[in-house]
Amino acid sequence: MDIDLGLLGAHLREHEVNPDRAIEVERAGYGTLWLDASPPADLTLAEELLDATTRLTVGTSVVNVWTADADTVAASYHRIEARHPGRFLLGVGIGHREVHAEYASPYDTLVSYLDRLASAGVPSGRIVVAALGPRMLRMAGERTAGAIPGMVTPEHTRRARSILGPGKVLLPGHFALVEPDVNRARAVARSAPPGTALGVHNYASNLRRLGFTEDDLSGAGSDQLIDALVAHGDPATTATRLLAHRAAGADHVGVYPLGDDPIATLVEIAEAVQVSAEPGLRCPS
Repeated sequence: MDIDLGLLGAHLREHEVNPDRAIEVERAGYGTLWLDASPPADLTLAEELLDATTRLTVGTSVVNVWTADADTVAASYHRIEARHPGRFLLGVGIGHREVHAEYASPYDTLVSYLDRLASAGVPSGRIVVAALGPRMLRMAGERTAGAIPGMVTPEHTRRARSILGPGKVLLPGHFALVEPDVNRARAVARSAPPGTALGVHNYASNLRRLGFTEDDLSGAGSDQLIDALVAHGDPATTATRLLAHRAAGADHVGVYPLGDDPIATLVEIAEAVQVSAEPGLRCPS
């Protein structure tokens, strides 16, 4: 069975979303709601959001291999798939060495985790990987449906597409803030991710590969770096900057809303992009 992800996805953390908000996201025209920040292995919230909506796909961005037991995640996948066939996509990732004391051998650990999911009957076409670097991207293309990189630029999307090749899904996530005042937009971005995440090794290494310098990465980020990581401006300008990922090879663009009201931001962006007028991406299982 295929999964319709739509043109845009909404990235929200557990404290930002509930069934009523999921309904708002669906009504706004989003194809997918992504649960961020290491949702627990039981995936109860994902099921509740699917129960409350009718066509919305729910995905994880991402289940963390250090905190979510693979066998439990697999059982949750099968439970959700039985209840809501074709509406759930499992994103998995390796986390960050700054957070997990046990962090080691990230590539081999993630491969082992995928092996356990496969042994438990989770189809590879229903999994995507939070891959940033070339080696992880190649593995994502070989072992799963594709990649869901976060805190990236359209240039990363262009490079990732060339590594993944055709036939694999590429689902980048990009920060967004509807704020015409450039100085205010940059201040908001620096007070939250991405500004507060520039010291995370995986993100910083990826940004260096893209050509950003130590000066760009220092503190809460240079203006050039913040503007590259955050789509901001009026709704039309913000939408145009997000859709640059499509031109670079993305199948779907995930929106990380910044500001005091993430749902309002998502609705404004959806209206500007006219999500409902776009053909959805269909991801083969």
